[in-house]
Amino acid sequence: MSYDLFALDGRVAVVTGGGRGIGKMIARGLLQAGATVYVSSRKAAELDATVEELSPLGRIEAIPADLSTEAGITELVDTVGRRENSVHALFNNAGATWGAPLEEFPDSAWDKTFDLNVKSVFTLTRALLPMLRDAATDDDPARVINTGSIDGLRVPIAGFDNFSYSASKAAVHMLTRHLAAELAPEILVNAIAPGLFESKMSAAVLKAGGDAIAAQFPLERIGRPDDIAGIAVFLASRASSYITGAVIPVDGGVSTTR
Repeated sequence: MSYDLFALDGRVAVVTGGGRGIGKMIARGLLQAGATVYVSSRKAAELDATVEELSPLGRIEAIPADLSTEAGITELVDTVGRRENSVHALFNNAGATWGAPLEEFPDSAWDKTFDLNVKSVFTLTRALLPMLRDAATDDDPARVINTGSIDGLRVPIAGFDNFSYSASKAAVHMLTRHLAAELAPEILVNAIAPGLFESKMSAAVLKAGGDAIAAQFPLERIGRPDDIAGIAVFLASRASSYITGAVIPVDGGVSTTR
């Protein structure tokens, strides 16, 4: 076995939603494995703080863009294209959620979550296809890794009424499989389905009793940054070159044993 099986030296990765939370965990892992990383999100201040924090680990650059819009996707793709000839891995991680009781759940929540969580995944992947194909080789295809959720695999925790979010993540899982079939063998498409990790999106759950919830998990804890970094590096590296169309739960066993 080659010792560089998980190395990402010389590779370029784009991570959306990269200014905080899971996106930041992904970016850290990729940098530690040797990749050049472009992080993007709407909030420039968060991106700048992440770049400042992670830049000792390697080359990381920020590209602010609203990926729920066509203009934002065009800006991101054009900016990356001016700086790089190819992209080896695209992490579609940007996402939004919404919680409200069924009777009060607004129609606008469906547009917000599906535009960012699903439509932008498709549109950005399509826009970056030329750069992904340019990076692909017969032995090591390019990668697209989508962030799904265990809420797209099973009914969410009672009391957290994120109807549009869970439906959008189930859609991400199916889109992952569909794109995997369409883009093979040049590009591998897989999804990570995270469970409970510390992030802005999970803040309400953790505040309401994160320790009590985690105690019910088979592994009896919430996820750690290295748990996301590890799966991200694996899916971006040669180690995963025979895997496509997979939706991999990273949730301490919740979706697979409970």
